[in-house]
Amino acid sequence: MGFILILHYAVFAVLLSSLSSFRIVCSASLSINTDKEALLSFKYHLSSESSETLSSWNVNNSSPCNWTGVLCNESRDRVIGLDLSGFGLTGTISPHIGNLSFLSSLELQDNQLTGTIPDQVGDLSRLSVLNMSSNHIRGAIPLNITMCLELEILDLKENEISGTIPAELGRLRNLEILKLGSNQLVGDIPPSISNLSSLDTLSLGTNNLGGRIPDDLGRLQNLKELDLTINQLEGTVPSSIYNITSLVNLAVASNNLWGEIPSDVGDRLPNLLIFNFCINKFTGGIPGSLHNLTNINVIRMAHNLLEGSVPSGLGNLPQLRILHMGQNKIYGSIPPSISHLSSLALLNLSHNLISGEIPPEIGELGEMQELYLASNNISGRIPSSLGNLRQLSQLDLSSNRLVGGIPTNFSNFQRLLSMDLSNNRLNESIPKEILGLPGLSTLLNLSKNSLTGPLPQEVEALESSLEELFMANNKFSGSIPDTLGEVRGLEILDLSTNQLTGSIPSIGVLAYLKKSKAKKLPITSDSFKVLHQVVSYDDLRMATGNFNQQNLIGKGSFGSVYKGYLTEGTAVAIKVLDIQRNGSWKSFFAECEALRTVRHRNLVKLITSCSSLDFKNVEFLALIYDFMHNGSLEDWIKGTRRHASGCALNLVERLKIAIDVACAMDYLHHDSETPIAHCDLKPSNVLLDKDMTAKVGDFGLARLLMDRAADQQSIASTHGLRGSIGYIPPEYGLGGKPTTSGDVYSYGVMLLEMFTGKSPTHESFLGGLTLAQWVQSAFPTNVRQVVDPELLLPTGALQHEGHPISEEVQHECLIAVIGVALSCTVDSSDRRISSRDALSQLKTAAKALLKPTLDDMEEGASPHCVVDV
Repeated sequence: MGFILILHYAVFAVLLSSLSSFRIVCSASLSINTDKEALLSFKYHLSSESSETLSSWNVNNSSPCNWTGVLCNESRDRVIGLDLSGFGLTGTISPHIGNLSFLSSLELQDNQLTGTIPDQVGDLSRLSVLNMSSNHIRGAIPLNITMCLELEILDLKENEISGTIPAELGRLRNLEILKLGSNQLVGDIPPSISNLSSLDTLSLGTNNLGGRIPDDLGRLQNLKELDLTINQLEGTVPSSIYNITSLVNLAVASNNLWGEIPSDVGDRLPNLLIFNFCINKFTGGIPGSLHNLTNINVIRMAHNLLEGSVPSGLGNLPQLRILHMGQNKIYGSIPPSISHLSSLALLNLSHNLISGEIPPEIGELGEMQELYLASNNISGRIPSSLGNLRQLSQLDLSSNRLVGGIPTNFSNFQRLLSMDLSNNRLNESIPKEILGLPGLSTLLNLSKNSLTGPLPQEVEALESSLEELFMANNKFSGSIPDTLGEVRGLEILDLSTNQLTGSIPSIGVLAYLKKSKAKKLPITSDSFKVLHQVVSYDDLRMATGNFNQQNLIGKGSFGSVYKGYLTEGTAVAIKVLDIQRNGSWKSFFAECEALRTVRHRNLVKLITSCSSLDFKNVEFLALIYDFMHNGSLEDWIKGTRRHASGCALNLVERLKIAIDVACAMDYLHHDSETPIAHCDLKPSNVLLDKDMTAKVGDFGLARLLMDRAADQQSIASTHGLRGSIGYIPPEYGLGGKPTTSGDVYSYGVMLLEMFTGKSPTHESFLGGLTLAQWVQSAFPTNVRQVVDPELLLPTGALQHEGHPISEEVQHECLIAVIGVALSCTVDSSDRRISSRDALSQLKTAAKALLKPTLDDMEEGASPHCVVDV
């Protein structure tokens, strides 16, 4: 009996243990399923293209711990991290994100998400990192975020967030990093921010914040970075700010601040590396105590009302890389001790009252890249020691009282892009050596001097590089050298008010020859007036309203594009590259190199570029293009743009655009000086001007093909997969190098998209099925089944210049065009047609479609490109 009782107890214990284990397993299963449902809801709120990126996120995949971007805890029963940064996601953020109750890190930065931040984010009580920066998120900062009391990092910069900064953020006592910059925030900076005693970084720049800087911010004794640049703050900088001894970066540039900078600022802030007070109304002298900041990298005090002389003690700053004090009321001479700034890369003292001579010691600054001393009262000769600055890329000594000649050892400037010596009293001849500078590509301005002698024949050394050449108002004599015609890249030439004779060789530039015996070329286009002008970061900031999100017109793989207006009112598109993204520098130089010498009506015109430092001492790269008023081809295919009548692009318009793009490809592949592979042809990179002329843009992945003879397969260098998903040719995925044949494949996919209305990444193309295969299955017999329904118009509905186009003619045209597209998208690169063949076949299709109006269309046109369809 006792044995039986013991047995009963043993069985009961086993059952109890099993039930307990079952309850634990069941609970874990329910928990992970809750997280799984929340993640699937997040995916369903994204666009179909983004869903494809998250293909591993599906209901049949049992555990989300294996999904892209998902991090689980060690027991793999809860999701604790979600990192989808840089995935190019579009769509909105699901409120079900709040059901990920164990989430400690949510990183969604560098995407294209829209909508608002869900209130349910406040339910994530374990959250320590929240990063939604660099998206298109709008609306206010939800108060519920302040319920995430474990937050250490809150980064919402570079969005479209509006409203005020909630005072309740002061509850987040664990917060170490708060970044709200580059949004549309208004109102005052809440004093409650001073409660965040652990704060390391406070970045509120590029907003519309007003009022005064709270005195209470001085309580943040662990603060290292304070960025309040580009706002509407007013008043003085509170004295308490200068007591935050931990500060490394103090930036208040571009506000309405006034008052004097404390004379002992260098003693009170001993750890400063960046001191940025430019574009305000500060008065008084330049603090002499700055020389105590022996580790400082940047001093920016330009565009203020500062007076006094440049302190000689600044020579004690061996780590200083940028000294910008331009546009103040600084007087006296440049101290020779400035030569001790061994790391100095930029010196700007322009637009002041500086007198005396340029100290020869400046020639000892071997790291100098940019030297600006323009618009002062500097006299004497240009010291030949400046020729030792071999790293120099920008030199501006204009509008001074300099005499003598240009030192011949300026030939050492092998990296010089721009040189302006205009409006001085230089009175010798031009050394032929400076015309041989290989990098001189932007500007050479020697106007308004008393330079003599002939123009050197060596001007031909500037072949295909220099864009602007100003020689006006001098005493040049003799004939205009024929070699000037070799400067093919020249856009603006001014030889006016000299004693030159002869005519200008045919170089296709805007030229002025006033008061000369030479002929004056007519001004043929207003657009020439703004070509290749030098623009600064500040110019672009003004042009875009502080890079206001309202002027943001697009985001790409390497940066953002803003609409802006230059000073003369010209509309431009400004592509600002994200230098923190891998490949941005390579993209910048690829685009500059690809577009430096090409000129074609179907390529987006690169007006100029800007490589500088912004107010935060961050590298700034931008490319400035003609603004395309009718957006991208992608907008028209997707239907987000239509004609005023509500109509989509018709067959004639689509064919015209297809021919325009083929013309651009034909030029790049066959007629440019060096063949160029674009490497990223897709509808979003085809832009439409006022007249609906298509222009190919975004050469950030372009590669110059160095060996035209080797079947156009040889590339200077290439790394990684080039292009966009859906448009990349198969051989690139196998490690093949970019080629013109790869461009043809991308063009074929784009052509199919134009005439079917379906994207190659459409959700219907799963399981290996491609857009080309889908179209091929219906070609040619059932081609109408795959064509965009908006193209299927009855006879009489489609006309061209008053002539109706029959359904039969339209049908034949569609077969011809889609046939070209399929010939472009065959898997084998050897079997694809060339861009020239594609263009020829499309032109033939256009002639057949528009027979009544094309009889004399090609008179005077080039043999490879129809000028207008």
